Order: sequence, then C-alpha cells, then structure tokens
Amino acid sequence: MKTKTTLLIASLVLMLLSSCNQTSKEATQHSEDTTMEEKATSDASTSDAGVYFANLTDGAEIASPVIIQMGVNGMTVEPAGEVNEGKGHHHIIIDGTFIEKGQGVPMDETHLHFGKGQTADTLALAPGKHTLTLQFADGIHASYGKDWSKTIAITVVE
Repeated sequence: MKTKTTLLIASLVLMLLSSCNQTSKEATQHSEDTTMEEKATSDASTSDAGVYFANLTDGAEIASPVIIQMGVNGMTVEPAGEVNEGKGHHHIIIDGTFIEKGQGVPMDETHLHFGKGQTADTLALAPGKHTLTLQFADGIHASYGKDWSKTIAITVVE
C-alpha cells in the first residue's frame, strides 16, 4: 500500500511539474510576443513621421525609366475616395514643390496621382536634372502639407 501511495504521489508531482513547466513556457512565449509587439509599436512611434523615397537618395544619378518606391511613416496608405484620419495616398510632383496643407493636388502631367494606394511606379524621365517631390494627401487629394512631403534632386543619365 505504501508503494502504491508513493507511486501515486510521485505521478501527481510529475504531472504538476509538467503542468507548471508548460505554463512557464506559455508565459515566456507570451512575454516574448508582447515584447516584440511593444518593440514594433515603439519603433513606429519613435521613427520620423513623413514620406520618403525608399530606393532613391538626394543627388542620385540614375537611368530612365526610373523605378520609384514610395514610403510613409506615421500614416497608412489607402486608395482615394474617403477621407479617413491618418490615412491617404501618394503623389509625385515632377520638377515642382510641395502643395500647401489643405490644397488639392492638381491633376496634370507633372502631378502624378497614386489614388489606388500604389507604393511603387516606373517613370520615363528625360535626361538631365530633375526634382521629385513625394506628397501625401487625403482621400480627396487634399495635401497634408510640407510636413508630409519630401523633395529630392536627381540626375537622369542617358
């Protein structure tokens, strides 16, 4: 009887230890997941808000057609149509400057609209010096202003 009781107690202790170990692993995993989420959130909140050219730098010399990758920190890209706080879409202004906050982005050959929520495009540019201004605007193309624009100078080589 004493042996059966000892075996039963030993089995219960093993089950408890196993259960505690599993709970500890789950807690550790949850802690790691939470830490990763907090890091992602803090990275997003500490990064500079605004738009940027992901693959081009100021002063770059490049061949045409020019591949342009557009990015934004602090807002979400969405198609044009509705005005939603913290959301909008990209525009590229060729050889021009930013659009004042609240003003509509013109629609012509030098003001390119990416109203489907695109974040990349290829542009055919003539050889020579150009400026490219990336401008973020809301769902009805009203500019978010200078703080949500980025201008770079590039030289297109033959």
